Amino acid sequence: MTTTQYKNPFLDMMPAFPAMMPSFEEMKEKMAAFPKVMEVARNVKVGATPHEVIYIEDKLKVLHYQSDVPKAHRTPLILVFALVNRPYILDLLPHKSVVQQFLKAGFDVYLIDWGVPTEADKHLTLEHYIERYMHNVVKHVCEYTGEEKASLLGYCMGGTMSAMYTALHPEMIKNFILMAAPVDWSDREALLCVWSDPKWFDVDKVIDAWGNAPPAWLQGSFAILKPVSNLIEKYIGFYERMDDEKFLEEFFAMEAWVNDNIPLAGETFRQFVKDCFQKNLLVQNKLRVGKKIVDLSNITCPILNLMATADHLVPCGQSAPFNDLVGSKDRKAINFPAGHIGLSVGSKAQRDLWPQVAQWLADRSDPIQRPTARKSKRRGKAARA
Repeated sequence: MTTTQYKNPFLDMMPAFPAMMPSFEEMKEKMAAFPKVMEVARNVKVGATPHEVIYIEDKLKVLHYQSDVPKAHRTPLILVFALVNRPYILDLLPHKSVVQQFLKAGFDVYLIDWGVPTEADKHLTLEHYIERYMHNVVKHVCEYTGEEKASLLGYCMGGTMSAMYTALHPEMIKNFILMAAPVDWSDREALLCVWSDPKWFDVDKVIDAWGNAPPAWLQGSFAILKPVSNLIEKYIGFYERMDDEKFLEEFFAMEAWVNDNIPLAGETFRQFVKDCFQKNLLVQNKLRVGKKIVDLSNITCPILNLMATADHLVPCGQSAPFNDLVGSKDRKAINFPAGHIGLSVGSKAQRDLWPQVAQWLADRSDPIQRPTARKSKRRGKAARA
């Protein structure tokens, strides 16, 4: 009788065993770097740009960013991140900051910090977040700046919610930037679509049991979308570069953000999974926010759709249809070689993408008219030489 030997496929993903064994000299160098590693880890600071809070409602806060660069554009820009994780990924470090890119270009920049939901917030729905919180924020920022309209940049789930808001209140939005945000879930091959398929996933049982979507469960789900990269390669890379202080600063800043998880309000999670992931109602103009139907063709402002070609969370196919669904004549899409998070903090995106985005928005924002000095006119005839 012969016994079949089965090979573990995960072993092929690991480096060869000798390569994992450092030499004595290498080990000494790495050990010598530990005090610096611990110092950088203790002193890591995220949310780089000075700001003031100009609006508070329940747990929500609106941050207004400060800059020494003179404002060049009257139209305010409001940044909207997802309800999962914290929004400072858009302002992670001074050299990895979408906020800084817009400030340097002369924009007046605001950001919604949704706060951390508690058990008391499990009843909050998309209607609460979009028709109450977002609408109040946009109205307040417009009143605060004296402008009739604002520009919106929505990232990930925040982009999907911003698209819904813009469709419901087109009179409030001057320009809209969709950033790595899903609107069409018809392609079921994406892993999150597979996992959320109603054949395997009963969202009612999950939320009925937990109230809110727990942060540890959400974080674990995102991590195992790319298990080798997130659970193995990341730490091998850390070991290899732990004597590089700049790398350590960026590594611990990202780790601070990745592990700063928050719950997601239960009823919002339930509705988003059912109406978006499972029924794909948004692109059919059948999704309801409260009593209102979201019709994307109501969006007529200029549109910029930013997609990351290596995005494992939101494949380009989930974002690309947006430009054909809106009523805007001024539409542009950019496919950039980056991942979901690299689109905001990646060095290449900071260098090559965001200056383009800032220029696109500048061309469509109302400029600040600065008074020009008058030339004095001499009266009478010019004196003869």
